[in-house]
Amino acid sequence: MQKILIVEDDNDINSLLRRILTGAGYQVVQAYSGTEALLQYQSASPDLVLLDLMLPGLSGSQVLGKLRGEMSSDVPIIILSAKDGLSDKVALLDIGADDYIVKPFEPDEVVARIRAALRRRSKVSAAREELTYKNIALRPDLRKVTVRGRELALTAIEYELLYTFMRNPEKVYSREKLYEEVWKDGYYGTDHTVNVHVSNLRKKLKDADGQEDYIQSVYGIGFRLAKT
Repeated sequence: MQKILIVEDDNDINSLLRRILTGAGYQVVQAYSGTEALLQYQSASPDLVLLDLMLPGLSGSQVLGKLRGEMSSDVPIIILSAKDGLSDKVALLDIGADDYIVKPFEPDEVVARIRAALRRRSKVSAAREELTYKNIALRPDLRKVTVRGRELALTAIEYELLYTFMRNPEKVYSREKLYEEVWKDGYYGTDHTVNVHVSNLRKKLKDADGQEDYIQSVYGIGFRLAKT
């Protein structure tokens, strides 16, 4: 269950937002001041912050600045404010807000904007993900592969083959399936094409790490990553 930190000093609005978000399936943490917001952020590790601007103590913009600055937070932050001027919105987006909701708000809009922000973050996180298997590390966002910490030079096809294997390390891939996944085309019985590229990839991995074998042939089916 994803966790939302609501930062709003008005008890009624804070309670309303809690009801809206728990009803939408989120876990909720509440804060009523800027200082409390920072403490709750550190202790609760929310997936998203819903942040009012007009707060006692630290203002919403100061909280935003601290989260994006000294705390180096990359969680989505959505501003809640009665201010609807374009300059206000632009200034807050410039210092790190992900979205801006004007009060009074519709419950459906709040939920929709939260879902959209969380989806965007999920895509970014996936892009930054590092896949590992034995001594291989693969960074999809950089299209970079290292073996025992040393970068490995692969062709585009070899990289896509390895990426396919590492996304599902337990799966056995037929030659037909590999061709469809990597070449993005219909399969025309081109076993030789697949075999050559898998063989080249296997050799490069073996040369880079003589202690390990990484790709295993499965008789009558195809290929998979070698079991640990």
